[in-house]
Amino acid sequence: MSRSPLQNSSTNTLSKSQAASLRRLRRISHLLDNAIPIPGTKYRIGLDPILGLIPGGGDLLGSIFAGYIVFKSAQMGVPQETLVKMAANIVFDTVAGTVPVAGDLFDVAWKANVKNIELLDAHLGSPEQGKKADWLFVAALLLGLMLIVGGVIFLSVTLLGWLFRALTGG
Repeated sequence: MSRSPLQNSSTNTLSKSQAASLRRLRRISHLLDNAIPIPGTKYRIGLDPILGLIPGGGDLLGSIFAGYIVFKSAQMGVPQETLVKMAANIVFDTVAGTVPVAGDLFDVAWKANVKNIELLDAHLGSPEQGKKADWLFVAALLLGLMLIVGGVIFLSVTLLGWLFRALTGG
């Protein structure tokens, strides 16, 4: 019998604070990846692919929210290996999202935030909790994540500017 993500092997339930954090993270994930139904289909999109249409700033804003999910997951005791998987989902989403049009379509399908909440739920529902990540690792991971995301955004904006100048002769 599998445990509910709101149960924990050591305490049988999450603390009120952890349960509130988990609900908040699920709401953020839903807003970013699944909040808007596409009429006539079973598919949903969130604000993340819409924000991705704004060159540079939109991807940065989406990555900040995604990074918050990783940060709160670390506070909830998620082990290093899982945090690295979460960060990789965000990096993959950001890098793929920089490809015009195709990247936005990919962003609709990939749903990195949903994947990260699933990883968090799997950790919280597991009887084997693993070794909690230390804060130095978490800080380095989040800094590295923001540097990679910032670098990708900088490159995409620079390339768009170069392409615009090449096409307009300016």
